[in-house]
Amino acid sequence: MAASFHTRSNSLPSRSHPLTSEVDQHLSRLSSSQSASTSSINSLQDLHDAVDKMLQLPLVQQALSQGHQKKLVDELINGSLRNLDICNIAQNSLLQTKESLQELQSVLRRRRGDETELSSEIKKYLASRKTVKKSIHKDLGNLKGMENKCTSLTNEEHVNMLKEVEVVTFGAFESMLSFISGPRIPSKLSGLSFVSKLISPKRILCEDDKTEVNQFEKMDAALSTHKTTKSDNIFLLQDQLKELESCIQDLEEGLESLSRRLIKARVSLLNIVNN
Repeated sequence: MAASFHTRSNSLPSRSHPLTSEVDQHLSRLSSSQSASTSSINSLQDLHDAVDKMLQLPLVQQALSQGHQKKLVDELINGSLRNLDICNIAQNSLLQTKESLQELQSVLRRRRGDETELSSEIKKYLASRKTVKKSIHKDLGNLKGMENKCTSLTNEEHVNMLKEVEVVTFGAFESMLSFISGPRIPSKLSGLSFVSKLISPKRILCEDDKTEVNQFEKMDAALSTHKTTKSDNIFLLQDQLKELESCIQDLEEGLESLSRRLIKARVSLLNIVNN
């Protein structure tokens, strides 16, 4: 899997340039985020902002343009495309879930007492979620099949660092997909713990700090066991739908921002190679 590529080594040369040190600090924070008490999706965005600046450095461009680095740089370019693909998978999964959720919300607003219509819409939502989960597992499996074989470290610190950025980013997206679909996707990082730390702690949307409930799973479970249209149950269901909608919105905004940064980094790599 992506996280199996290990780049940190005491034998590597020290990273003296302020920008490379900044990237290294972001990587360290993200790599240790399983045990971190708080973090935010800004950490991943800040990592790629620092990478973008690093790619503009003449010494980095010179290192990446050297002929003997061609194979490794090609791997970085392929890896950038793979990260864009997994980002797109996450975005599509959220969009499909949101569309089904909004249809269900519409039914609840229009006809709270119509059990038949509500039951039908709940079945549609659960069927859509099943399709989303199946698609996530299939697409992620295909992406893992395209993964570059573990590459030996080079003496060029910037190439090693960019490979590490690629791996950490893929791991973050993989964990997000695990969070969206459920716990069946194998990942070195827990989907719940990793994604909860990518989301701004100021907005408790996808995870309740006390119970650590995944809102996607919570909604699936609530609808699977829904049996009555009594007012109190309907109000509770509406509240849960609003919570999930807020969670999805938060993730969508973060993914859109990350997608722009990934595209910018890929363009920079291509320009370096082609110039």
